Amino acid sequence: MFAQAFSRQLDRRGIHYAWIVAAITFCVMLTTSAALGLPGAFLKPMSTEMGWSTDKVSSILAFRFALFGIMAPFSAILMERFGVRNVVCAALALIAGGMALATVSTELWQLLVAWGLMLGVGSGLTALVLAAVVANRWFTARRGLVIGVLTASSATGQLAFLPVAAWLIEHMGWRVAVLPVLVACAALAFVVFGFMRSRPSDVGLVAFGDLPGTVPAAPAPAAPLSWRGPFTVLRDAARTQTFWILAGTFFICGLSTNGLIQTHFISLCADYGMSAVPAASALAMMGAFDFVGTILSGWLSDRYDSRKLLFWYYGLRGLSLFWLPHSEFTLYGLSIFAMFYGLDWIATVPPTIKLAATTFGRERAPMVFGWIFAAHQIGAATAAFGAGMSRTFWLTYSPALYIAGTACLLAALLALMVRRPAQQPAPQPAQA
Repeated sequence: MFAQAFSRQLDRRGIHYAWIVAAITFCVMLTTSAALGLPGAFLKPMSTEMGWSTDKVSSILAFRFALFGIMAPFSAILMERFGVRNVVCAALALIAGGMALATVSTELWQLLVAWGLMLGVGSGLTALVLAAVVANRWFTARRGLVIGVLTASSATGQLAFLPVAAWLIEHMGWRVAVLPVLVACAALAFVVFGFMRSRPSDVGLVAFGDLPGTVPAAPAPAAPLSWRGPFTVLRDAARTQTFWILAGTFFICGLSTNGLIQTHFISLCADYGMSAVPAASALAMMGAFDFVGTILSGWLSDRYDSRKLLFWYYGLRGLSLFWLPHSEFTLYGLSIFAMFYGLDWIATVPPTIKLAATTFGRERAPMVFGWIFAAHQIGAATAAFGAGMSRTFWLTYSPALYIAGTACLLAALLALMVRRPAQQPAPQPAQA
């Protein structure tokens, strides 16, 4: 009711309702990804208060990352069956519940349910697949731009809330730092329920960029849930070399970003005498540069060979991780790292999606990318646990940084081994 009336009002002003849906999706992905990143700020104060070792808490964060990734291939099925609005509202409720439950957890199994199960499933339902679904259903024109902006919001959200959270932890305790995300999730649930719709036809429109006379596509009739589809796609994709290269390089992408830097950066800086607020500010700076870098990467992937772009992205990221232990962790040194590393945070996503689309076709590419993204999060889980083990047993994160840097250099070489489909012409640089 609200959505249709609002859509008509916007239409009179020449504004397509697709932009409202995209804006709501942006806010949802920003907030839910922020919830995914916040436990990294809670790692040290919670471990100190509860007497839990870093590796035990890190194992729970690793489980969260793995579940977050495994949900990706199945979230599209749930959105098709139950609708985007219902799935997003359920995800927001799970995330808010998980964050709230963590504040009263006194046993590790309770934290596993809160941060591992509830946060992992909830954030997995609103991962990059949500961006793909919204962009493909609501946009014919500007689809690439929308995917780039929504993808950037996902990584930026994981970092943007951290300075506020760090300040609240330092002055009021880590439990109070949960409140901004809880309030944001509750407010967004009302907005999503009132204004989010699955398809343009739900508000009597066609997708943005379609001709006005185009008949709106009717939604497919509800069908029983089938979990065999993603596994069938995985079976077929796994027969190709390209799938394993993209999955392997994306595993390394997760290993060197979410699982390592996002989870352990604040704790790493604390080992060098830096307090949580400036460390979190450096992460937020990475998020700001990531927003620019990811959109720029989407622009470049339309004009240059995606394999060569991935070679440079992974190679430069590996070098930056080698340099980090020698940066002396001054504000100046970390600012340089934040700018350089932030531009490269998830710049790998647009060229990876493009390679998947040109190899597997537009229809199957989202599901294939879901499995590639699952590999990304398994890599993140590996780093979250492995870096925690390094900190517990060797009292330093340096081995984890060097291993991740070496893996990135390997990924750079693997990216060049992707075969370009025979029918796909080589991309040409844009004319000046």
